Amino acid sequence: MQTKDNPRAPYIQSLDRGLEILQLVGRSKRSISIAELADLLGIDRSSAFRFAVTLRRRGFLSCQPGKKDFLLGPSMWALAREYDWSKLLVDIAHPDLSLLATQINETAHLAVREGKSVLFIDSAHASRVIAAVGRTGELHPLHCTAHGKAILADADEGELRALLGLSPLRKYTKNTITTIGALAENCAAIQEMGYAIDDSEHAEDLRCIAAPIRFNNHVIGSIGISAPVSRLPDSLYSEYGEKVCVIANKIGGLLRNSE
Repeated sequence: MQTKDNPRAPYIQSLDRGLEILQLVGRSKRSISIAELADLLGIDRSSAFRFAVTLRRRGFLSCQPGKKDFLLGPSMWALAREYDWSKLLVDIAHPDLSLLATQINETAHLAVREGKSVLFIDSAHASRVIAAVGRTGELHPLHCTAHGKAILADADEGELRALLGLSPLRKYTKNTITTIGALAENCAAIQEMGYAIDDSEHAEDLRCIAAPIRFNNHVIGSIGISAPVSRLPDSLYSEYGEKVCVIANKIGGLLRNSE
């Protein structure tokens, strides 16, 4: 089989072309014409049309009523719903999640977005007698957790309003961010630093640091550590934040290599 590491290995060119079409249509984020497909692929329009029609017959492409441009079809969305992305992330990330917990000697967590919440999907425990408990399987708010804010890092104010609504954000502690505007400013700061901080914003006396995990330039999850305030003073934010970012970037690279 042909791979990125061995481009000369045998492969099925027509299948490869069909998959390339799906990628092009998906990345365009709009409907795309046969002429555009032909130009992007470097093939004639009749060939592009045959590929597109074949994919449409299987439901992987669709056309809007009265138009000849193509969009991703229902079969693509069905596959996406059936695919357990979080399981792949856990399988790939767990060794480095454990490494992070060992490096900092605090509990480390892995999380993904679930609607308006952040879902913790894995954890690794520190060797300390007293450590933050694992949260695997728990849902927590996006706006006041380090993991949630890391996942929201690339969102602008309009996107945050569309996701979280116009109502004031729920206040959990005196440090909780309660407005979309303030959250947008925090997200901009996260982009600059590379990591998010929960300064006792969801639970008193607990601090967390988390960084976004990116795949194909999209945030698909977060990884981070939690500790009591007494063990995570402001002076350690930069040191721990850098370590969390290194692990997050490493996991992103492993995901890319798993394609």
